[in-house]
Amino acid sequence: MILQPAILALTVSSLLVSTMVLYSAFWGGVILRKWDISSGSELQLDLERRTYLVSTILAYFLALQVASLFLFIYTADDIATLFVGAMCAVGSLSVNGWGYPTLLLKLVNFLGAGIWLILNHADGQGYDYPLIRHKYLLLVIIAPFILAETIAQCAYFSLMRPDIITSCCGSLFSPASRSLLTDLATAPARPTMAIFYLFMSCTLGAGLYFSRKGRGGYLFALLSGISFIVSLVAVVSFISLYIYQMPAHHCPFCILEQDYCFAGYPLYGSLLAAGISGTGVGVLMPFRCIVSLVEVIPRMQRSLTISALWGFAIFTLLASWPILFSNFRLQ
Repeated sequence: MILQPAILALTVSSLLVSTMVLYSAFWGGVILRKWDISSGSELQLDLERRTYLVSTILAYFLALQVASLFLFIYTADDIATLFVGAMCAVGSLSVNGWGYPTLLLKLVNFLGAGIWLILNHADGQGYDYPLIRHKYLLLVIIAPFILAETIAQCAYFSLMRPDIITSCCGSLFSPASRSLLTDLATAPARPTMAIFYLFMSCTLGAGLYFSRKGRGGYLFALLSGISFIVSLVAVVSFISLYIYQMPAHHCPFCILEQDYCFAGYPLYGSLLAAGISGTGVGVLMPFRCIVSLVEVIPRMQRSLTISALWGFAIFTLLASWPILFSNFRLQ
């Protein structure tokens, strides 16, 4: 195992988060079976006190889970220089079979933790714990994924060896390589560009309509999820080409480096924030009629919609800037 402060921090934080999530999921199971807000029993009073404490602490731990995605990506990119053949996070994530599964699990848990935090905040605004069963059911669902991430991350870091020869992003995205990233890179750039701007325009339009009329929340959430996926494909397919100004450099990680002014961090940060906020609008839709949340949910949805609109707009602007103002042109 390679010992670095960031690796130690990720390992410790992951163990703490998974421990807290499993403990909370246990009590979540009890709450799902025993919760009765109309009861004045000793068990119910104990559950009410416990859920307030657990929810408060868990919110901080899941916020740490959200932040760990960026620290993991930064660490994977930073340690690339330790491996022969690696030039960015692509190489360091390829040193063993646990790198990319860890990244995928972190992305899934980033979205899951973000949605849980939204539900928890909404639940805290009601006087009768209106969403307590829903948020703990979600917690029970995401707990195995967080545990799996912890196991995968520990395996990834512990099985690292400095003498391993790995591959660079050039070989990963070469036509001879067979992988999902290669398929995305070889997707026709111009049709992908058209699809990207079409979905982004529809998403922004749906968000503006919902923010003004209060209708179409499910549509906006669906378009937000699709635009999130389409945007990730677009980064590999054509956005990266304009940032690098190279016709064959499709790497989604090199844009995180200083040579490219760390352009990847605001690009990915705005997209992730927009994806969670837009999806959160749809998650809250079924609860708009709950008496204790009848004024809270619309207010939260408006805030989430504005955040999503800003996130998608910033991502689109950052992606479009080199397309419009650089001398590079696709053939």
